[in-house]
Amino acid sequence: MWWVGSWRQAVVLATALLVFSSLVPVVAVAWPGGEAHAATAAAPETTVPGHEPAVTAHRSTTDRTITNDIRLELDQSGVLRGEESIRFDGPAPEEFTRALTATMLYDTDHDRRFEIGGISAVDSDGAALQIETEETDGALLVHIPTEGTRGVELGYRVEGTVSEVAQGVQLEWRAVGAYSHTVRSTDVTVTAPMPPEALSCLAGEPRSAMYCTASDMGGDAVVAHFLQADMTPSDRLDIVVNYPPGTAEGEPILTRRWSLASAFQVTPATGSAFGLLLLVLVGGLVALIRVRGRDERALRREAAGGDHAPVASGEHGRVRFAPPDGVHPGQIGTLVNETVDITDLTGAVLDLAVRGYIRLEELPQEHFTSVDWRLVRLDGPPGKSLLSHEWLLLDALFGDQRTVRLSEVGSLGRSVDFPERIDRAREELYRDMVRLKWFSRPPDRVRGVWTLTGMLLTTAGVVLTGFLAMFTSAAFSGLAVIIAGAAVTAGAQYMPAKTRLGSSVYAHTVGFREYLLSPRSQNAPPGQRVELYSRYLPYAVIFDDVDRWANILAAAAIADLSPEELTGDGLAWYTGPSEWRIEDFADSIHTFVVTLTGVIASTRRARLLNQLQRTR
Repeated sequence: MWWVGSWRQAVVLATALLVFSSLVPVVAVAWPGGEAHAATAAAPETTVPGHEPAVTAHRSTTDRTITNDIRLELDQSGVLRGEESIRFDGPAPEEFTRALTATMLYDTDHDRRFEIGGISAVDSDGAALQIETEETDGALLVHIPTEGTRGVELGYRVEGTVSEVAQGVQLEWRAVGAYSHTVRSTDVTVTAPMPPEALSCLAGEPRSAMYCTASDMGGDAVVAHFLQADMTPSDRLDIVVNYPPGTAEGEPILTRRWSLASAFQVTPATGSAFGLLLLVLVGGLVALIRVRGRDERALRREAAGGDHAPVASGEHGRVRFAPPDGVHPGQIGTLVNETVDITDLTGAVLDLAVRGYIRLEELPQEHFTSVDWRLVRLDGPPGKSLLSHEWLLLDALFGDQRTVRLSEVGSLGRSVDFPERIDRAREELYRDMVRLKWFSRPPDRVRGVWTLTGMLLTTAGVVLTGFLAMFTSAAFSGLAVIIAGAAVTAGAQYMPAKTRLGSSVYAHTVGFREYLLSPRSQNAPPGQRVELYSRYLPYAVIFDDVDRWANILAAAAIADLSPEELTGDGLAWYTGPSEWRIEDFADSIHTFVVTLTGVIASTRRARLLNQLQRTR
């Protein structure tokens, strides 16, 4: 057949085809433009933080091979010294970045910190290179200018890599945190004062659990050796070496990882701080109770001293009003609740009226208008004097006028400084408490000092808690300071303490109140009841019993006063319009008290309006 004897030609043809196909890649590489195309396709990218990808155009990098020979030496004090020989077989990159690990996870609550220093770099000729370092995401980035070099020598020092374990001493270090370029081989050698006993390594992606390419303890088992091939920029290399006890000293540098739970962790120290604070608070509370308990003890012993008719013998067999300890209505209110409130000032004004310093004239009510009163300033009984706060109240109400309508009192058109005048009367009542030796210091100032102290303590507690939460795990103790500050602020109102005399007068006042609230208080002699019950009425305002006493006073006036005395005028200090009768007195005095209370209460609003007008 035709193919018989032609097998020799077929073998020759097949051999020629094989040779030709093997020459095609060589020709393609050697052909102009082929090398640049291959380099562009193979150009690696960086994943080192802060480093831009290396992009090379019109320049070959396919022949570039980077290797790194890392030599680590652990000394007796636990300091790890590193020297690295980074070699470029081919064109060197413009910049090569090496990431040294500054912080890494240790456990669920702590990070492990490595102190890195003494960083330096020289080129292959021994010339120093101007490196730049940058800390980011727990890594110390070392930027090395490498353009035009064949290699660099990098040196550094690390502390915090050593820890004591049950078997001896353990060195743990991330030998390579990251590279800016792919490194063909990374060779790590670790020497120490004593030979290693065990070693381990992990390599690859950050969460990888792959073992490194190779590891051993050298030919004579005196060094720890690790090898990792083809490390991409995203790879890392962790090494662990165990040594016998006494090889090196040191312990891991741990920092607590912040979390809300860890910042406010309850520990024996924070618990003790809380307990100590509670002890101080309880001790202060006990002391406060003992001081304020003086009032309770005085009540048990001396309240009966005021529980009787507040009268004394006068001229011609008549009795005269004599309140316990000579306490005036405004003073009683301040003594009882340690605060000058609106009721105290209202009772004081009404007391000035019944004593003959003010006449209250109820005006006829016109349709579509509210009830109004004319206040007439009088000279008062001869031979009598007023207290300082009473003079200030008269000045606030009248100024330099003799008559004024209640609806005009405090109006901006008539008296722009009415709030300030009322405040001066309030301050004088507080001074009375010290002048009469019922308090050692004015109650309002004591409350102000303790309130300010509590607010400052609370603010300091907030700042302290924030500081402790940021930098420690003892923020729980800071909460105790906040609680203490809030307790002091809330308890500031209880801080004013009466003197022994003040507690005694307070007990007599409580006894007087019990007397006025009892039926025995209505047993005044006929013919003198209007005068005495009129004097009781301002105290009834303080004790919140004005309506009952107004009715009692009206009934006494009907029984004791003549028809001529009751017609039109009613009482000497309170008169009504022509159609008004004494039977209307209870409703009239109730309305007057409510109206006057509203006028005084509006002083704060008026003060605010004054301040706004002054700032314009």
